[in-house]
Amino acid sequence: MKFIYCPICGEKLSEKNIGDEGLVRYCFTCNRPYFDSPSSCVEVLILNEHNQILLLKQNYISKTHWGVVSGYVNNGETLEETVIREVLEETGQEVEKMQYVESYYFRPNELIMAGFIAFVKAKPFNNSNEVDDIMWCEIDEVNKYIARVNNMSGIHFDNSMKLLKSLR
Repeated sequence: MKFIYCPICGEKLSEKNIGDEGLVRYCFTCNRPYFDSPSSCVEVLILNEHNQILLLKQNYISKTHWGVVSGYVNNGETLEETVIREVLEETGQEVEKMQYVESYYFRPNELIMAGFIAFVKAKPFNNSNEVDDIMWCEIDEVNKYIARVNNMSGIHFDNSMKLLKSLR
């Protein structure tokens, strides 16, 4: 989000040099700085007890490539709560445990994405209106399907696999 007007008094913001932060938008009426803030999302690689990865297709993102679960963090929600909610909403799977992997910045949509691995016991998929297709995929087959252009799924898959190998 980029502030142009003060959300408190409505005055148009100016710029002010704020120490180490440099030039930032500032309301001289309220004596308060405003920083641009990206939206927060989670990126979740789901792994079942058979060592399979859950991939899904959302046609509004790509009609040809598959991705992992992702979703926006709601106000008042922790990253972990978002992982549990998004996995259940989009797939019907229940997270038994999770592991943080790393964060990503997705410049095209100005998103900060927190990457996780969610461990589940495979259950039947639910019918989500956000998901056009869904499947379990063997780990060595994932690269045939996963999105790698204008999408963080492929990068998150690679980083998750590196983390899992280091934990063994």
